[in-house]
Amino acid sequence: MISVTDLRAGAAFEEKGQYFLVLSYEHSKIARGSGNVKVKVRNLETGATIEKTFNTGARVADANLTRKKTQYLYRDNQGFHFMDPVTYEQFSVDRKLVEDVAKYLKEGVDLTLLAVDDNPVGVEIPKIMEYKIVQTGGSARGNTAGSAQKDAVLENNLVVKVPLFIKTGEVIRVDTRTGQYVERAK
Repeated sequence: MISVTDLRAGAAFEEKGQYFLVLSYEHSKIARGSGNVKVKVRNLETGATIEKTFNTGARVADANLTRKKTQYLYRDNQGFHFMDPVTYEQFSVDRKLVEDVAKYLKEGVDLTLLAVDDNPVGVEIPKIMEYKIVQTGGSARGNTAGSAQKDAVLENNLVVKVPLFIKTGEVIRVDTRTGQYVERAK
């Protein structure tokens, strides 16, 4: 059992047979009352993001969450296929564990596989990833009455809004939490 005050971003716990990954943590105390801990968590089985509130003295069951570095290979009808970069062992993961981040995957990207008792429960991808632009439209001269943007199709078929000066063939960085353009890759 661990105290809820130890639940920081990235920690995992078990409650009522379900596993949760902490996304954010907030501690609040009001005058004479006891403190409260609010955590935003993702259910590792359903993928749902919810908020939970605990009293400061509460305890939750610790989940034996292990993080394993993997490399994404490809997807087919059986699921998503990964490789252990140390042993070169290949394995597949069920679609439902990867579907929320599937649109950001591209061949050869390094990821972190989350497992509880050697059973995969989710995948963590980098917060910022680089993609090559396959197609983008032209920009109309003088069309800059604000932060003008246009659609760009990336190498993994993801469509994002980019500034007008970005051209086909350039490599850009995308925030995988929001799906938005960040900057040109250096």
